[in-house]
Amino acid sequence: MIRFLIKGLLRDRHRSLFPLLTVTAGVTLTVFFHCWLGGVFGDIIDYNARFTTGHLKVTTKAYAREADLFPNDLALFGVDSLCRRLQDQFPGTQWSPRIRFAGLLDVPDENGETRSQGTAVGLAVDMHSAGAPEIGRLRIDQSLVRGTLPESRWEMLISDTLAVRLGLEPGETVTLVGTTMNGDMAMRNFTVCGTVRFGIAAMDRGAMIIDLEDCREALDMPDAAGEILGFLPGESYDPIEVSRIASTFNDPFAGVQDDFAPFMQRLEDQGGLSEMIAYIDHFSGLLVFVFVLAMSIVLWNAGLIGGLRRYGEIGVRLAIGESKGHVFRAMLAESVCVGAAGSVTGTAVGLALAYWLQVKGLNIGSFMKEASMVMPLVLRARVTPTAGVLGFLPGLFSTVLGSLLAGIGIYRRKTAQLFKELEA
Repeated sequence: MIRFLIKGLLRDRHRSLFPLLTVTAGVTLTVFFHCWLGGVFGDIIDYNARFTTGHLKVTTKAYAREADLFPNDLALFGVDSLCRRLQDQFPGTQWSPRIRFAGLLDVPDENGETRSQGTAVGLAVDMHSAGAPEIGRLRIDQSLVRGTLPESRWEMLISDTLAVRLGLEPGETVTLVGTTMNGDMAMRNFTVCGTVRFGIAAMDRGAMIIDLEDCREALDMPDAAGEILGFLPGESYDPIEVSRIASTFNDPFAGVQDDFAPFMQRLEDQGGLSEMIAYIDHFSGLLVFVFVLAMSIVLWNAGLIGGLRRYGEIGVRLAIGESKGHVFRAMLAESVCVGAAGSVTGTAVGLALAYWLQVKGLNIGSFMKEASMVMPLVLRARVTPTAGVLGFLPGLFSTVLGSLLAGIGIYRRKTAQLFKELEA
């Protein structure tokens, strides 16, 4: 029976071509946009996790309220022992202390006079310990444009854009002018060992990266850090596990009124990322719903038109004794064949387009020159196994739903009218 139906569909293109093209186009768009949105928002969340929020972040309660101002006067003390306690309490999770700060870079000339100056946002991470996971996590080695990575004390990396603006070359000395955690002025000479470009407008405009211990000494922050970032095993974000860890850590401090008590935040609790994550989930569901609804209406209309064109055929089949249920099931089987073919074709085309955009990307750097949000300048799609299922099942469902709606007319046919139709 299936073989007979497939032959009929292949020989009568009016019954199969338009529904096939409709399903293919709909599934292609659904799969492509799902991969596109998943890639773009996934990269934004990933970049924020690696550079600013972590999967988890431990700060003081007061620091958490003023985090955008880099309030190092509200920093954590006893950070080394706290990191060891976190590691023992939550094995497998990596904990990395960081200091975020702002300062003025003063570039001297050959006479020691100021040649140029510029403000910069600083990030202090551990770059000298064995393995130095922060170098790989921030992809500092891959972002290096000129020079080398810091190999000794009092060396810094700065963004290549800032280096060009200040007229700096690797190997030159600059003076960092900042503020200690006690509010005093801090001045320290650093050697610019290299320049970096992360592909993030907010950092590429003017960022500097120094070693954590150098920053502690320069800003008078012994065994202190503004924040401790936590990363789950494999750098893969798991909202359920993150919520469990945060609740376990925060429960003992729930009734403590001390502003300097440690406080753990999840990734989605920071920077409005919870709204973004919810937006991704809701938009993906809305995309599938709109697709199924639109395709069902289109295919319903196509089925009605096809039914009118096949009015005589259906009448003959009923007149010679074929049951209405059998005719109805045959039309559903035809829709399954068309839907499966269209879904497979559309999924393949959608995944191919998404993979091309995943490899090539779309550069939006010209539109993001003044952006302050941490997001990549090259937007890429992300091909996932879910994308194939997401397009295939709704494509098949919409064709069947369209045929169900269109096939209702079969049961409204009255046998008394068949002979009049056949005589005509």
